[in-house]
Amino acid sequence: MAIFEIKNIMKNYLAVFIGAGIVGSFRYYISGLLFKILPALFPFGTLAVNVLGSFALGFIIFGLDEKGFISPLFKLFLGVGFCGGFTTFSTFSLETFNLMRDSEFLLAGLNVILNVAVSFIGVYLGYLAARLF
Repeated sequence: MAIFEIKNIMKNYLAVFIGAGIVGSFRYYISGLLFKILPALFPFGTLAVNVLGSFALGFIIFGLDEKGFISPLFKLFLGVGFCGGFTTFSTFSLETFNLMRDSEFLLAGLNVILNVAVSFIGVYLGYLAARLF
């Protein structure tokens, strides 16, 4: 592998690393804020960041990338790093498992349906917003 290829690969990883690092604290803040404001019986913070992250990813892909406004490196930074570091499907899975383990099957099912359906709607709204852009 040539030095040039290694440099490009390292730039890609660095872009993802920086994007995820920047947004990680913001994700933590939003989740914590919603936990304080809304009832703790349901993981609203995780739902919120999943929907916001899905909206952002939809806008990045359909509004910026498809229209050629961002470079492949910036797409990695925003799409994989920023949005990937912001959304929390691993946390979603753990919280759903915990609800099921606690025999809260209705809340577990609601958690799955809302996170998947509303996040999908978030991507669609990002797509629509990008078309207006």
